[in-house]
Amino acid sequence: MKKVLALVLIALIAITGVFAQGSSESSSGLEKVTVAYMANYASLWSVVGAMNSGAFADQGIEVQLVEFADGPTIIAAMESGSIDVGYIGHGAHKLCVNGQADIFCFSHVGNGDAVIGLKSHGVTDDPASLKGKSIGYASGTSSETILRWTLEEAGLTFDDIVAYEMDASAITSAMTSGALDACASWSPSTFTILNNIGSDAFIISDNVTFSDRSASVASWIVMPEFAEENHDLLVRFTKALYAGMDYRAEHEDEVIGWVAEVLGVDFDTVYAQRGDAQWLTSSELIEDVKDGTVESLYEVQKGSFGSEVDPATPVSDYVLFDVMLEAAE
Repeated sequence: MKKVLALVLIALIAITGVFAQGSSESSSGLEKVTVAYMANYASLWSVVGAMNSGAFADQGIEVQLVEFADGPTIIAAMESGSIDVGYIGHGAHKLCVNGQADIFCFSHVGNGDAVIGLKSHGVTDDPASLKGKSIGYASGTSSETILRWTLEEAGLTFDDIVAYEMDASAITSAMTSGALDACASWSPSTFTILNNIGSDAFIISDNVTFSDRSASVASWIVMPEFAEENHDLLVRFTKALYAGMDYRAEHEDEVIGWVAEVLGVDFDTVYAQRGDAQWLTSSELIEDVKDGTVESLYEVQKGSFGSEVDPATPVSDYVLFDVMLEAAE
C-alpha cells in the first residue's frame, strides 16, 4: 500500500512539475498588450515594424494584434475592456474630441480615403451627379466624412442620395457587384474596388481634394482611465512605435512583407498602399510635436467635424503630448 501511495505521490509531483514548467516556458515575462488594428498598411506599418524588429520586446512588451473593421468599433471594444490600445483613422477622431478616448501617439496624415463612382451608372466627376444615387458608406468613419464633404461641394446632403450604411467589406462587395452607383471607402478597399471594376470606376474625390479644410490624421489611442493608470506602459509602447517608424525608413520592403503576412495578402497588394500617407521617422515626428505642427493638425482636424464636436475643446484635452515627448527621451 505504501508503495502504491509513493508511486501516486511521485506521479502527482511529476504532473505538477510539468504544469509548472509549461507555465514558465509559455510566459515570456513580457507585459501583454492587446492592440486593435485595421486591415491596411497605414494601420500596421509602425506596430509590425516594432514587433518584428524586436522593439517591443526591448521595452518589455508583448503585442497581441486584433483586427477590426473601423475606428468606432475599436473604441467600443476598448470601452468594453477587451482592447488596451488601438489605431484609428480620421473619422473616429471625433470621438476623441468628445472625450471617449485619448490620443497618445500621432501616426500620420493620410490620403487613403476616396469617393468612387461608376461611369455606367451615370456618375461623373461632378459631385452633383451623385444626386439620387445609391451610395455605400461606413457610418462614423472617414468614409462618412469624405462623402459628406463631397456632397457639400455640390450643395447636396445625405437626404439627396440613397445612402446605405455598410462596413468596409460590404461596401467593396456591393460596389464590385454593381449594386451601388458609388461608394466612400478607404485603403486598401479603394484599391480593391478600382482594380476589380476596371475603367468603369473612377475617383471623384480623395483627401487631397479637401486639404484646404481638413487634415486626415491617424493616431494611436487609449481609454482615458487606462492612460492614467498605465503612463509608463504607454511611454514604453510609444518608444517601440518610434523604433518601428525608424526601422521602416531603412527597411521598407521588409516591413511591407511583414504587413502582408499579417493581412494574409500578397506583397504587391500592400506595396500599392505605400503612397497612402507620408510616413515619418521618430525624429521628424518629435520635431513636429515640439514646433506645434502636430497640434495644429489636430486643431484643423477638429474644425472639420463641425457641429459633431465642441470646437472650444482644447486639443491638449485629448492628445497626450507628454507621452510623445517623454518617449523621445
